[in-house]
Amino acid sequence: MDDKIKWCKEKGMKLIDSNNNLAEEYYQNAEETLRVMNKIKDTGSNMWLATQKYYTEYFAAYSLLMKIGIKSEIHSCTIEVIKLLESEKIINFNFSCRLEEDKELRIDNQYYLKNRPVNIESKSLSDLLLNIRNLLDNITKGQINQIREKIK
Repeated sequence: MDDKIKWCKEKGMKLIDSNNNLAEEYYQNAEETLRVMNKIKDTGSNMWLATQKYYTEYFAAYSLLMKIGIKSEIHSCTIEVIKLLESEKIINFNFSCRLEEDKELRIDNQYYLKNRPVNIESKSLSDLLLNIRNLLDNITKGQINQIREKIK
């Protein structure tokens, strides 16, 4: 087991029953957050844009964790699971780097008031959500068990 995953388990990340209803709710939260971001993108608020952009991605990621049955309350641990899904070829695009970069942007703008510019590409975020939707609909029991075994 990866040291980072081990650390996450020590900090409370755990296997739970797979929950399709929660997976769907988190996915819908991602869609809603994208809609809110699109409504505020002309405000010039880098703090809120960074927050909405990141949470669109984060809720999408967390929907996958719920589908697999992984509870993680630490954002960096959620990202570690996404890295695991990439290394196991379940996710075939570079989602973890995007999450890490946008998490740092959110932290800089929300907590440190750095007012860093936020590049909003609605089409790219919509495509990301479509990719996650596809994964939610098509991940197999075998793939879910494969990930759960790696985390056990």
